[in-house]
Amino acid sequence: MANLANRLVPNLPQELSPRLAGAVLNQRARGHLSAYATQNTAAIRRENTERDRATASRPAFVRDAEKVIHLPAYNRLAGKTQVFSLRANDDITRRGLHVQLVSRVARDIGLSLGLNLDLIEAIALGHDIGHTPFGHAGERFLNDVYHGRTGRWFFHNVQSVRVLDVLYGRNLTLQTLDGVICHNGECERQVFETSDLASFSEFDKIVQGCWDNGEHAIGHLRPMTLEGCVVRVSDIIAYVGKDRQDAIAAGVAREDTFDDGLGSAYNTWALGAFITDVVEHSFGKPRIEMSEAAFAEMRRAKRENYEKIYNASELSGDLSADFAELFAMVYERMRADLAAGRTDSPVFRHHIADVERTLAHYGRSYDWQADLDLTVVDYISSMTDDYFVALCQDLDPSCAPVFRRRGYFC
Repeated sequence: MANLANRLVPNLPQELSPRLAGAVLNQRARGHLSAYATQNTAAIRRENTERDRATASRPAFVRDAEKVIHLPAYNRLAGKTQVFSLRANDDITRRGLHVQLVSRVARDIGLSLGLNLDLIEAIALGHDIGHTPFGHAGERFLNDVYHGRTGRWFFHNVQSVRVLDVLYGRNLTLQTLDGVICHNGECERQVFETSDLASFSEFDKIVQGCWDNGEHAIGHLRPMTLEGCVVRVSDIIAYVGKDRQDAIAAGVAREDTFDDGLGSAYNTWALGAFITDVVEHSFGKPRIEMSEAAFAEMRRAKRENYEKIYNASELSGDLSADFAELFAMVYERMRADLAAGRTDSPVFRHHIADVERTLAHYGRSYDWQADLDLTVVDYISSMTDDYFVALCQDLDPSCAPVFRRRGYFC
């Protein structure tokens, strides 16, 4: 791998310059955090409860990371699409692996920059916890029916905050929740600067604005911490090459499909080059940035992925219309069940009962009756791919042929 090179940007380095490498090692040897790192003592929670008190063995953001991974919603990420759906192939990345890869990339960057690694981990592990089944296609299908009914918008980063902050009431810190809603790996920027967010009252207005205004509000989000900025750029770094490996494994692309000439090895190159570049250009600064060359290559690679992978995936092609109808069918059936109070319905047995049981442990309740459409959104977005398939076949057995295509086991 020593000779691994991208022919489109042959001069982009894979290792830090000697000067910066020395500065990184010196900072690490002294055990110092960057002056711009988020201190554990700065953690802000909605409630100052004794059970969430930071201790020597469990600092504030360690508690956040542990709260995330112990949620049922985190377990379900292992059964949700990252890019490729309806494939009986255990070697293709699922959403659960993706969040771990983002965490790993972000921790690598954060370690060299002297940032708070526990906060980085908490944000990274929680950033997709509200994602739908069937990846971004599923997100689009759910948004279409939800927006058509309510005029509001569904985006997985906003739902992730709802899962962590409302549905499971885990009292996470403002810094973690802010990083989650701001992650938006679909929006590339060469420079990430922090916001001046400082309170939950401000944050709640931001969240409501995202439900009401969709991309117009989400596109302007900036993390309040450098750790959140690092996770945001790491999201792209983690998937831009890995998705190519999966595309080749799935038979959607070949080793010679991509313009850079690296094939599946692009993932190895990208991890080295992009992580190095972010550290080289961000060390000691109150912002996270990339060089013009690296940023241009990241955007080019992502654009090529759209042309040759994402737009060719199952649910963006010949199955798109079928799945849009299935999402609409599930939505309308579950909403009707809620309105009729049919407590034998799956939305009651598999969703409301589970959330109410969890919230009761914290002395809270799930006000599902206040907004039936949002309750349906909570339920559908919580599903794994397999659960969605099974539910659809239970509601309408005639849809089974849709899932049998491309060798999916029903």
